[in-house]
Amino acid sequence: QVQLVESGGGLVQAGGSLRLSCAASGSIFAIMGWYRQAPGKQRELVATISGGISSNYADSVKGRFTISRIDARNTVYLQMNSLKPEDTAVYYCYAKPIIGAPAWGQGTQVTVSS
Repeated sequence: QVQLVESGGGLVQAGGSLRLSCAASGSIFAIMGWYRQAPGKQRELVATISGGISSNYADSVKGRFTISRIDARNTVYLQMNSLKPEDTAVYYCYAKPIIGAPAWGQGTQVTVSS
């Protein structure tokens, strides 16, 4: 059974930093990443990483967020710097197994105050 456990959300002032972590278990994952959903908005991609090397970012976070992965631990991180109030959202970990449907974490709240 696939499980994703997230940690690292919280409240931070604009310009600050946070690091999110997601530990996955139960499969081998081809792609891992992060999505977010702000109140009243659709869930959107933040960043994904495949093979531990190839990464993809939303334009709104390029240059501020960095995604990384430790394959041996099936863990993905999102380092978020220069946070803005518009980054406020629930952040969801995403993991796509080599075989099978994608899995989602329970979500962690990130709030950036102005």
